[in-house]
Amino acid sequence: MPYELDFEALRSTIDEEDARWEAGETALTKMSDEEREHHLGYVPGPDDPSLEEQERRAEAKLERFMATEAMTYEYPTSVDLRNDGYVTPVRDQGSCGSCVAFGVAAAAEGRARKQRNDPDLAVDYSEAHLFYCHARDEGRRCSGSNAGWWPSNALDAFEAKGVVGESCYPYTAGDQDCTDLCSDAESRKTRITGWKRLNSQSDMKDWLATKGPLVACYTVYQDFFSYQSGIYKHVSGDAVGGHCVCVVGYNDAQQYWICKNSWGSNWGESGYFRIAYGQCGIDSTMDAIEGIAETGWVRDARIVGLWTINEDRNAWVYVKDMGWRKLSPASDNVLLDMLLQLSEAKTNDRRVDFYQENGIIKQVYVF
Repeated sequence: MPYELDFEALRSTIDEEDARWEAGETALTKMSDEEREHHLGYVPGPDDPSLEEQERRAEAKLERFMATEAMTYEYPTSVDLRNDGYVTPVRDQGSCGSCVAFGVAAAAEGRARKQRNDPDLAVDYSEAHLFYCHARDEGRRCSGSNAGWWPSNALDAFEAKGVVGESCYPYTAGDQDCTDLCSDAESRKTRITGWKRLNSQSDMKDWLATKGPLVACYTVYQDFFSYQSGIYKHVSGDAVGGHCVCVVGYNDAQQYWICKNSWGSNWGESGYFRIAYGQCGIDSTMDAIEGIAETGWVRDARIVGLWTINEDRNAWVYVKDMGWRKLSPASDNVLLDMLLQLSEAKTNDRRVDFYQENGIIKQVYVF
């Protein structure tokens, strides 16, 4: 039976529960139950706990955190990556259970900007490639018995197979065959260097403060579709399904996470929402992208560190605002030549241009 949204009753319940959010008509509340469900798409993977268990764990972790961890860590009391430009624009997954692809792509885009320390970095990864190719290879679809996906497999695919940019495979909601990629897709793929699952609030906040956005999944209840603003807390309605989003900040004073949704910029707080710590399993775990294996030219860089070891062709340089980069081990002569050039550049504070492929430096020009 369809869930009839009574906004006045919901607002009354919000007041009674002393919740801190506003409810009303949204683009999602105007949809049928089936259409709303198609805007979700997270299903726990084979090794994941159930949605109910994730909620229990999040509540228990919050209790432990408030009792102990909150007193012992020195990360900032609040972070909002939008303020520094490290968050790319809000997207719209439409009527397809592809939220995992959107949450993962958004986190990867933010990690790329943070890694390069460049809030203006033009980066837009193809959710279509991630979902309609990599998820489809595993039998996942927009709807039906195989609807949705889970982040661990999406992140593994991003690392092992790579993802093209949006212009190579634009997203349209609806099951698609993996046949519409651009002709040079193979050379336009980006890979992540790895990922890891964070289990404590402290680790989540430290990552957001230093490395960039995270991927989080949670239970969606019927009242969430009417969210307009404020700090969401479940007060009414049954569980509908699972959803994944990109977490871009937090606030300890008011105890909430800031999340980038994939329902378009007209929903919620310009496409974002805030959700209270421990709610709906949001912080049971979160997934962190360790880095982006970059390809292309880097201009006007500064070398601030060098590292080698007594192994064949194993040398690294530290690039300011970018981190460690390995020198290509393809040839002794090429590696030694680049190492000498970069050493001279570091010693004399000279700027360099270099070409990297998946994070490995292949060519160097010192000026």
